[in-house]
Amino acid sequence: MTGENFAATGQLLGTVVAVQANFYRVQMDQEAGEQRSSTSLREAAPTTALSDRGAEEKLNLNALLPHCPSPPLLLCTRRTRLKKIGQQVMVGDRVVVEEPDWAGGRGAIADVLPRQSELDRPAIANVNQILLVFAVADPPLEPYQLSRFLIKAESTGLDVLLCLNKSDLISAREQQQVSDRLLGWGYQPIFISVKDGINTEQAAKYLSNKITVIAGPSGVGKSSLINTLIDSAKLRVGEVSGKLARGRHTTRHIELFELPNGGLLADTPGFNQPDMDCVPEELIHYFPEARKRLAVASCRFSDCLHRDEPECVVRGDWERYEHYLEFLDAAIAHQTQLHQQADPESTMKLKSKGKGQSQYEPKLESKKYRRISRKTQLQDLQELYRDEE
Repeated sequence: MTGENFAATGQLLGTVVAVQANFYRVQMDQEAGEQRSSTSLREAAPTTALSDRGAEEKLNLNALLPHCPSPPLLLCTRRTRLKKIGQQVMVGDRVVVEEPDWAGGRGAIADVLPRQSELDRPAIANVNQILLVFAVADPPLEPYQLSRFLIKAESTGLDVLLCLNKSDLISAREQQQVSDRLLGWGYQPIFISVKDGINTEQAAKYLSNKITVIAGPSGVGKSSLINTLIDSAKLRVGEVSGKLARGRHTTRHIELFELPNGGLLADTPGFNQPDMDCVPEELIHYFPEARKRLAVASCRFSDCLHRDEPECVVRGDWERYEHYLEFLDAAIAHQTQLHQQADPESTMKLKSKGKGQSQYEPKLESKKYRRISRKTQLQDLQELYRDEE
């Protein structure tokens, strides 16, 4: 998964698995672990043994380093040079580590290798795929919410794997109905049950030797799934709120966990409604069923938004078309807001009306309705007296 090694580059490489304040926890590559072992061996072995390579090979490394994991984890700082050039270090970054203190478990990040991919929310680099987890019951599966998460996942350009947890709470007939519906959307879901251990091993096979971001609303069992896949994770698990039929947030930060069969899994803070911040013209390409239509035909207008334009090949009776229209309105509103923020001469502003509602209202002319201060009035009088004199 690393792609580079110490022998080829002559550098100590690792992957950032967690970030907190100005410290970075870096899981070093296996080659770094081997160098750590040989370095500690030379420091721990007697002087007479160092002159004899055969004696050195016979020493028990596990006895010398019983407390150090292999590959090791180092708590690192960032070089001042990186800070000066504005180089951010993200979870998932491949980094070069200098001056490792194997005994103290510390080091310094000297460079960040080029990223293969980058997400802003959550802030994580070099991700290969997104594992989207939803529950089929408790909380109940909401098609609109699922569609919104799928669109957000598709907008990243990464592969999307859909897992439906708590399948033990519905019948086989209901599972088939859900499966058929999602196949029409363009997705083949994996039905799992973390509680009963159903198909969790099948889901784990898709995660091998990849960096995967697990996402989904709160309360669907993301933390429980990670605890099942990775014994050492031990994440907090919450219960579903009876009043809201939604989960309580249990994940507070981003962290990469190493999978037993290779690969890293990133848990992210749960949220209920991802932002629809994509470009309106690109939104339609995040619907697999719409992409299938566009693959065999094209609309009359190249900038077609697929609403009421003539000779549109997308507009039709497919199930999620109503979702598309709602998401399109949200994307247009978001783009309009960005343009107005960038334009200081805009005459409209977005004002919150409470209960999650907002609307655009005309801006008042700057300072036109302000009361003139007494200091300004006094200055104006003094200027008037000077003019008269």
